[in-house]
Amino acid sequence: MDQEVREFVRLIDAAERIVVFTGAGISTESGIPDFRSPGGIWTKQTPIDFSDFMRSDDARRETWRRRFAMEPILRQAVPNRGHRAVAELIRTGKAAAVITQNIDGLHQDSGIPDEKVIELHGNTTYAHCLECFTRYEIEALRVDFENDRIVPHCACGGWVKTATVSFGQSMPINEMRRAERETLLADLFIVIGSSLVVYPAAGFPELAKRNGSALVILNLQQTGLNEVADLVLNRSIGDTLGAVVGVD
Repeated sequence: MDQEVREFVRLIDAAERIVVFTGAGISTESGIPDFRSPGGIWTKQTPIDFSDFMRSDDARRETWRRRFAMEPILRQAVPNRGHRAVAELIRTGKAAAVITQNIDGLHQDSGIPDEKVIELHGNTTYAHCLECFTRYEIEALRVDFENDRIVPHCACGGWVKTATVSFGQSMPINEMRRAERETLLADLFIVIGSSLVVYPAAGFPELAKRNGSALVILNLQQTGLNEVADLVLNRSIGDTLGAVVGVD
């Protein structure tokens, strides 16, 4: 066990209430492409703004085409060693919550209860009506779309969209409040796989540090908060977390 890992273990052992904050980097090891990094999805296609989705049938159809094109990747993805290590921190009570920017549901698939996962950017594994919030399953929508090119809509007349937060769409108020509350209670805030460039989500590590929490950043690339963090590890997420927590 090298010095960085030993220090990480020491910080976890000393903490009474940990909050874990995850970004795309933890899921790339499960085969889910990053959005922002070089070669990521958004370097190949421009994101569709929420206002365009609401205004244009073509934008709605393209939004759903992209989502269904991702289905084989999402269906095959399973939690990796990093997800399992985070789940172990929750299971043992060391970590109180996971705040995530990810939309893949892999934290829940790793065994973390829904109430312990705060999804700042929503979840793409299901859809809901933007008016009445009726839930829809992706597979049923995909069949209709591929057979008849039907853009999903609800019986109430509202448009159906994946339960994610698109560009130009308001952040979920309840999740933001829960994330702030957990952040202010943390004495150790662990950032995993996030570049910390997407706000307001990236403001939570800053808030934790200002509030007196220790801050650990585990990410392959540099972030804007490296200089104020108590520990920075630019290394593999799964292998590092697995070694720290003791999970294969």
